Amino acid sequence: MSGLRTILTSSAMVAVLGVGYGMWSVISPGEERRKEMLKNFPESNPLRMEETRQRNAMLLQVLKDAAETKDNIARGYGPSK
Repeated sequence: MSGLRTILTSSAMVAVLGVGYGMWSVISPGEERRKEMLKNFPESNPLRMEETRQRNAMLLQVLKDAAETKDNIARGYGPSK
């Protein structure tokens, strides 16, 4: 009886994995749709990409400055209580 239960459980797990894979392949976009989506990403625009790089550089500079100081800069901004 235990062997039959093991076989049925294993079969059920394989069936669930098969259904999951089938749903994944139906839902995922095709190659043409994937290429179209890549063209429409904001990072595909060189101007937008440069703005993102500058914003990231400024953010990293602020984090670097905050790491180098002993002051708690989070308390210095906003209304004081």
